[in-house]
Amino acid sequence: MRWINRHPGRAFAAFLMILPFVAVVLAYAIGSDIRRAENPADKLLPAPSQIVATAERLVTEGDRRSGRILFWDDTAASLKRLAIGVGIAASIGLISGLAIGLIPLIRAGLAGFTAVVSMVPPLALLPILFITFGLGELSKVALIVIGITPFLIRDLSQRVIEIPSEQLIKAQTLGASSAVIALRVALPQIMPRLIQAVRLSLGPAWLFLIAAEAIAAENGLGYRIFLVRRYLAMDIILTYVAWITLLAFLMDWALRWLSNRLYPWVGEGGL
Repeated sequence: MRWINRHPGRAFAAFLMILPFVAVVLAYAIGSDIRRAENPADKLLPAPSQIVATAERLVTEGDRRSGRILFWDDTAASLKRLAIGVGIAASIGLISGLAIGLIPLIRAGLAGFTAVVSMVPPLALLPILFITFGLGELSKVALIVIGITPFLIRDLSQRVIEIPSEQLIKAQTLGASSAVIALRVALPQIMPRLIQAVRLSLGPAWLFLIAAEAIAAENGLGYRIFLVRRYLAMDIILTYVAWITLLAFLMDWALRWLSNRLYPWVGEGGL
C-alpha cells in the first residue's frame, strides 16, 4: 500500500500529534541540563521545574506595590487590544471584500490599490503610527488593523468573485437588487471563509500586537517580555511565550469550533 493511502487510527493519530511536543520538551530539558552542568548559574535555559515554579508565582502572587497580579492584567490588556483590532479588521475586510467582489466599478478602483497596500510591511509603519496617533491604545490597535485588513480584503473578495455567475444571474432574474444579492447570496457563502481568514490572521495579529507593546506600552504581554529581557529572566519570558501560544491556540480552536458548528458543510481539512 502506498504511503498516501495509509491513515492512522485514532489512538495512533493522537500519539503522532503529541510526539513532536514531547520531543521539543525533551530536547529543551536535555539542553538545559547540559548548560547547567557546565554553569549552574546559567540563565539562558532554565530548568523546566524552575519555569513551572515561576509560572505558578506569576499567576498567583500580586505585585508588591499595587497588589495586582500583573500576569492577568497584562493578559487582559493584550486581549482587549487584539479583540478590537481583529474585530475592526474583520468588519472592514467583510464589507470591502463584498464590494470589490460584487461591483466591477469598485473592483476596478480598489483591487489594485489593496494589492499594493498589502505589500507594505506593517511594522515599517509603526513609527508613523506612533507619531500620528501617539503612544496610546489607538496606535497599537491601528497596527493590527493595518497589518491584517489587506489580506482579509483580498481573500474575501476573491471568494466572492469565485461565486458561480449562475447564482447571481438567477437572483437578478428574480428581481433581487445589488444589496439583496450581497446579503442573501454572497454573504452566507463568504462567512465561513471570513472565519478561516481570521484564523489565518491571528498569527500576524499577535506579532503586530507584541511589537507595538514592546516599543511603547505600560502593560501587556509584549511589554512584560521586553521589560524583563534586560534581566535575562528567561523563566518569565518562556512562561509568557508559552501563555501567548496557548491563548493563540485556544482562539484558533474556538474559531474552528464556531465554523464547524455554524457551517458544518464547509469541512475542516484537518487544520
